[in-house]
Amino acid sequence: MQHTTAPGADSSDMIRLAADLAEAVALARSQAVSTAQYKKMYDRSSLLAKIGVWECDLATNALIWTDGVYDLFELPRGSVVDRDRAAAMYDQETGREMERLRARAIATGGSFTLDARIRTALGNIRWMRLTADVECENGVPVRLFGAKQDITAEKSVWHRLQAMAERDPLTGLANRGVFDARIAEAEGGGVPIGAMLLVDLDGFKQINDTYGHGAGDECLRQSAARLKLAWPDAGLVARIGGDEFAVVLRDPINSDDLEDLIADLRRPVAWQGGGLPMSASVGVAAGEDAGGLFARADAALYAAKAAGRNTFRVSGSEVWTLAEAPGSVAIPIH
Repeated sequence: MQHTTAPGADSSDMIRLAADLAEAVALARSQAVSTAQYKKMYDRSSLLAKIGVWECDLATNALIWTDGVYDLFELPRGSVVDRDRAAAMYDQETGREMERLRARAIATGGSFTLDARIRTALGNIRWMRLTADVECENGVPVRLFGAKQDITAEKSVWHRLQAMAERDPLTGLANRGVFDARIAEAEGGGVPIGAMLLVDLDGFKQINDTYGHGAGDECLRQSAARLKLAWPDAGLVARIGGDEFAVVLRDPINSDDLEDLIADLRRPVAWQGGGLPMSASVGVAAGEDAGGLFARADAALYAAKAAGRNTFRVSGSEVWTLAEAPGSVAIPIH
């Protein structure tokens, strides 16, 4: 049988073509291997970083997730997940914020980042950092895509640091910085204040000098616990000084509440098989003027101390029920 070649082609051309084809095949195989290696490296690194990639078709709401996203939501890898089910795993607050940001991104062709709190398919609470961008075709948004990363550990560290910055380590109450911020918020027309109490422990220095600082610390802890128990729904209970506390109430109070508080703070504090003598002086202020509450409560506290301690005084006529209560020791201070 006689072999022929195409017109204009000789055996050397065919050899070159075969060599070029063999080189192209080898390159394709090499690229395929490299692609597989890079994919394996990406999968491993993304799982270590607890991050995954996602995509949502805006026409159908169909979702595509990588393994990292399935693991984050604790769903079987590769299972079919519709958008409604995924959105239902967000808590209400972050879910609403996510929908708002999503709608804005689609409308503007923009992007967004959100730290969202979710409840996984197994019922575990996790924090997720969601990033999203919009892909458009001919100016029309067609899909959302981005990444989702598990930041639960990061949030845990942040919350601990925040607690350290905002909490008194001895009593667990809010500290002076938090109290000042709350007052500033009220002055700016934020959360209203129904009443403010300033509480000062009587004879605290003598307790420290007589029984030691350990005994003084226990008095502070027990007093803090009694204040929290007396007003579990208070807007804020804070330690604002060495032996001084503040209670911010959303609603007005009456004389019976204050009489009960004085009696409660008067109870001895258990210490090394005995009881430490305790009492407190309390200054109260109430009214619409949030900006002057602290100064007026402080003046009332000074009056309570001047009256012999172990009592309370009320600043202003706004809490008129205190002044009129039979047997009340409250004296309005203007």
